[in-house]
Amino acid sequence: MINQLVLVLDFGGQYKELIARSVRNHSVYSEIKSGAISADEIERLSPIGIILTGGPNSVYAKDAIGIDPRIFELGIPVLGICYGMQLLCHTLNGAVEGAKKSEYGVTETFLETDDKLFKGLKPVIAALMSHTDKVTKLPKGFAGTARTANTEYAACSDGERKLYGIQFHPEVELTKGGDDIIKNFLYEICAAKGDYNIDDYVERQIKSIRERVGQKRVILALSGGVDSSVCAAVLSRAIGKRLTCVFVDHGCMRLGEGDEIERVFSAMDLNFIRVNAEDRFLKLLSGVTEPEKKRKIIGNEFIKVFEDEAQKLGDIEFLAQGTIYPDIIESGGEHAATIKSHHNVGGLPKEMKFKLIEPLSGLFKNEVREIGARLGLKRFLVSRQPFPGPGLAIRVMGEVTKPKLDVLRLADDIVCSEIKKAKLKQKVSQFFAVYTDVKTVGVMGDMRSYDNLIAVRAVTTSDFMTCDYTPLPHGLLKKIASRIVNEVKGVNRVAYDITSKPPGTVEWE
Repeated sequence: MINQLVLVLDFGGQYKELIARSVRNHSVYSEIKSGAISADEIERLSPIGIILTGGPNSVYAKDAIGIDPRIFELGIPVLGICYGMQLLCHTLNGAVEGAKKSEYGVTETFLETDDKLFKGLKPVIAALMSHTDKVTKLPKGFAGTARTANTEYAACSDGERKLYGIQFHPEVELTKGGDDIIKNFLYEICAAKGDYNIDDYVERQIKSIRERVGQKRVILALSGGVDSSVCAAVLSRAIGKRLTCVFVDHGCMRLGEGDEIERVFSAMDLNFIRVNAEDRFLKLLSGVTEPEKKRKIIGNEFIKVFEDEAQKLGDIEFLAQGTIYPDIIESGGEHAATIKSHHNVGGLPKEMKFKLIEPLSGLFKNEVREIGARLGLKRFLVSRQPFPGPGLAIRVMGEVTKPKLDVLRLADDIVCSEIKKAKLKQKVSQFFAVYTDVKTVGVMGDMRSYDNLIAVRAVTTSDFMTCDYTPLPHGLLKKIASRIVNEVKGVNRVAYDITSKPPGTVEWE
């Protein structure tokens, strides 16, 4: 390793990438490995620290995910988070039991601030808890370092062996001071030098792509979104004209978006191909209502289109995608539940002719934007809000049809234009309309109507792993609703989604 390394060991927690991102944000390189990794392999990797993630199981269950106990004898600092703390204590002969009262959500937490992990923090913080089990007996050599009204050991430490556990989640924005806790672990406990930056990541990827591809050619699945645009910039830097960008218009794009993408990328120094494939995608989606099935159909058909284009171009072995970390975690992993299959991860066919190249798969959205800016992409490409690969197909509830898509395109355009025009002071990370496939009774022109309900979604987030709904001004919502019901035929009602993530997701499907 060129840089110091911190290992994040995965036990199925939904926030493992947030932990890795937090570490990298403090200029320390991080990698995620399976919780089943051996102590011998860890010694080979020689990390300066190890972080154990949360997870959905109970450590005392028969099928619980365990850990090689020798890891705690290596002398490498360890931080266990949530399930990670319970696993640490359970493995070292402490006790973990089901709690009489579960703790979910932001909880008042009292810290022992003389502990290195909590150096510089306030003695009382708001911390995100998410657990039904708790540590009831600490292992020998440990001391309690935090508590809540319901949990005696909300954190613990053995400073001599540099073993630390916290029951709450410092990696999420909802925990106040959580980022300082991770920083303290890195610099106060692991003695990090801070020798990693995003330029290192880009240069490594470029070198890796050149070594892997050689003189062969690559096609890139270009959607025109932030991720695929930045992916195109990285690949172009690595292999130049041996890259061909293929934009597949599957008929589920936003209003005028296909033409805009063609105009922008055709003007760049890139090989660009647009494939109009609306008919073949909508035919396959006919009669399909289940969200996971939609995603998988779209993912499979994308690959078939790329295979067709690769055959026209000649012998092309590699397919590049703008896959990023949140795509992977939500599509499930070795220990994680599948939240939703992203078309470019869980939606891919099991067998395909291409070898994948995914240079952004270790990054979060904010890091991808930073790389795009450094590589000279235009600001509107780097800063545009995310748009899912399946497009409006997962913003149309129920069966996807062209008439529904046409209604949604118009409604979505009104939502986007009015929010942009409002120039809100609060940050709005993503906003769009949803065709709910629900009809409601209304009165239009003194006549009874029975038309469609459109939902509006706007969220604020920095990582898209969690988010809060954005409290848009009522005057703005009123204007959006008025325009939609007056200008979009077939709509008589508009609702606003005020659900955060969790328990919801950003998209409805």
